[in-house]
Amino acid sequence: RRRIYRGLKSKPMRFIARLRKAKKNCGPMDKPEAVKTHLRDMIIVPEMIGSVVAVYNGKLFNGIEIKPEMVGHYLGEFSVTYKPVRHGRPGIGSTNSSRFIPLK
Repeated sequence: RRRIYRGLKSKPMRFIARLRKAKKNCGPMDKPEAVKTHLRDMIIVPEMIGSVVAVYNGKLFNGIEIKPEMVGHYLGEFSVTYKPVRHGRPGIGSTNSSRFIPLK
């Protein structure tokens, strides 16, 4: 990606440093502690693989374990900012025939 080619700024570098520290502090077979971040526009790099990242979606932090297939994607792609629509039954007034339904 062009953005990686142009170099990372200080915030993403600090974030990667915190991921390194979390990896270093955990045991050999343990998962590292989650690192919270608001950097939804951070591109996942190979060094992050195996880390646990908590990405903010505007309301809460969603925990994500970084896998090799995620490299090159943005962190925000894995933390949805909206609640997907769950369609139920249509309500009163949705169609003309609903005028003739008795109200119990």
